[in-house]
Amino acid sequence: MIKSIKNCEYFQVADETVLCELLHPKNENIEMGCSVAHALLEKGKASLPHKLNSSVEIYYITKGSGKIHINDESSNVEPGEIIYIPPGSVQFIENIGKSNLEFLCVVTPPWQGKDEELCVD
Repeated sequence: MIKSIKNCEYFQVADETVLCELLHPKNENIEMGCSVAHALLEKGKASLPHKLNSSVEIYYITKGSGKIHINDESSNVEPGEIIYIPPGSVQFIENIGKSNLEFLCVVTPPWQGKDEELCVD
């Protein structure tokens, strides 16, 4: 199977990130232990604090510059860097650059809405 990001439909999710699901077993006739999405945040935007209760999230930064916040830690990130987010970790990412922040988001087991929880007051 080969899919192109050019044919992917983007939509805004609960944490206010804009993404397209590149590969997800619920959308494809495949068995796999993860889902893969392409995410973007416009200049000056940030995702809302959230957590996945039982899934690992991995972000691979492809464009732009950002700042990732995981629980009480934060770090600047740039293209070529990969971020591991353990299950149950409150996290958000902000775009601190001058253009879109883009990253691949891999979730294992595959992302499910019932596993995600917004952590805003």
